[in-house]
Amino acid sequence: MTTDRPNGSLYTSINGKVATVEFGHPAGNSFVLEMLDRFADEILKLSNNGAVSVIVLKSEGDRAFCGGASFDELVSISNLEEGKVFFSGFAKVINAMRKCKKVIVGRVQGKTVGGGVGLASACDYIFASEAASIRLSELSIGIAPLVIAPAVVRKIGIAALSEMSLSPTEWKSAYWAQEKGLFSKVFDTIKELDKELEFFASQLSGYNPDALAEWKAVLWEGTSHWDALLTERAAITGKLVLSEFTKNALSKFKK
Repeated sequence: MTTDRPNGSLYTSINGKVATVEFGHPAGNSFVLEMLDRFADEILKLSNNGAVSVIVLKSEGDRAFCGGASFDELVSISNLEEGKVFFSGFAKVINAMRKCKKVIVGRVQGKTVGGGVGLASACDYIFASEAASIRLSELSIGIAPLVIAPAVVRKIGIAALSEMSLSPTEWKSAYWAQEKGLFSKVFDTIKELDKELEFFASQLSGYNPDALAEWKAVLWEGTSHWDALLTERAAITGKLVLSEFTKNALSKFKK
């Protein structure tokens, strides 16, 4: 089942010590700004929930995992402040995931584009399906993956980021993403993925929650400057989206 709400949907369910956060949007599970804000708030709320040890992040349906930023909202940005605020939405989400005291396990069941790759990169462990190919399409529409780059580089390194971002129309396979370190495990079918994910999350949630929190903090060492960095990058992206080049590229895509 997929949502038909224009602002998207966000649901959290808790089973034992595992919280599952599920997001959805009719346009390929892309994100509008309101949903990014709600998502970041939900992650921080779960971070402070003593009854939860592990968070599973998933999206609706069995097709795209995440289409990145809402195309309609991108097209409607009309000034620098709007641009900065919109791209700060992804900055806020990545920073919320980074600071979250709980281990975040991603369920990537399908194609992932742009900001969605940033979202996946901010997970601590990822189960993916064979259909989960990834692409950084930003340069093809006149912007660049500036906000998500630190999260992506932390996972796959600068060489792989360079390869991906400079070929913005090319899909990279789930096995490429696994080889580079973004995906932890890749499965032939979603059914297999879900079976293994359920077992893994259940097992992980049985470990000492204090040990998990301390270890997560170690895994994210050296990223405390991201609050300022990602906000600066959002402002630059907001400026790029207003350029004549980008406006023309977006209007071609819209047609």
